[in-house]
Amino acid sequence: MQCGCTEHLEYRFGDHGPAYVIQGETSDIGVLRLRPGDDMTNHIHHFCDESFLVMEGRCTLWVNCRDRYEIGPGDVYRCGPAEMHYFVNELDAPFRMFFIKSPASPGDTVNLPWRPGDPIPAVPPTPEPPAPASPTTATPAH
Repeated sequence: MQCGCTEHLEYRFGDHGPAYVIQGETSDIGVLRLRPGDDMTNHIHHFCDESFLVMEGRCTLWVNCRDRYEIGPGDVYRCGPAEMHYFVNELDAPFRMFFIKSPASPGDTVNLPWRPGDPIPAVPPTPEPPAPASPTTATPAH
């Protein structure tokens, strides 16, 4: 069992950006906060799905640099492996959403900088999947 709290998160950029609430072997759960005018770099994950549940505000989600979605409170979206996703807060109110990565795959984020109007970046080939973690053996207490 793991638990977390969204009250005192350490956002990547001080008061905005992503912040993890729980990181585990099978999934990671966090919050993305964007101030007015902020964006989250266009990126992919080779090995995990990433789902989004909007809690506050509205923003634009771009998928694969082609499909534009206006998302707001209560909306739920999911991007599969190798689906590019980019968030931008074009309004004058803060935006917050939960994100869930499953399975957890640390180091699997590939940033592909892009903004509307730019050429679509090429998605790099999928590397070999990471080797599964080897089970640890408990040492009996003496």
